[in-house]
Amino acid sequence: MSVRTLLRMSLAAVLVTTGAAHAQTANATAAEATAMVKKGISFIKSSGKEKGYAEISTKGGQFNDRDLYLVVYGLDGVVRAHGANEKMVGKNLIDLKDVDGKAFVKERVDLAQSKGTFWQDYKFTNPVSKKIEPKRMYCEKLDDAVVCGGIYK
Repeated sequence: MSVRTLLRMSLAAVLVTTGAAHAQTANATAAEATAMVKKGISFIKSSGKEKGYAEISTKGGQFNDRDLYLVVYGLDGVVRAHGANEKMVGKNLIDLKDVDGKAFVKERVDLAQSKGTFWQDYKFTNPVSKKIEPKRMYCEKLDDAVVCGGIYK
């Protein structure tokens, strides 16, 4: 094998590896967030709330993918499940505001009651970058709760 051929093969291997690593760290898409919320709702309906909320709150579980995770809020503002921070479960965050002063949990609960299915914009800490970034959350009402999954812009 010539040096030139070996060099080309090595370069190709580096490019493939770099591309795969980049694909694993790329931000989730709106379509992926929508699909995950629908999958989460289906799981809750088939497994029950207790098992569904526990699975959603499991880091590294099926409802966690890169910067995409699910959260479930009761319509009273109490966190029922949280895929990025299980310490939030059981806390009433109805008055929580983002860095711009937007009461996004109250808005989310209000939108769930009035629209049922919606997209919501606010700012939140990205679990991958650890920076506050613009976030877009897809949400669907399920009984007395709202199930959401978001993307960072």
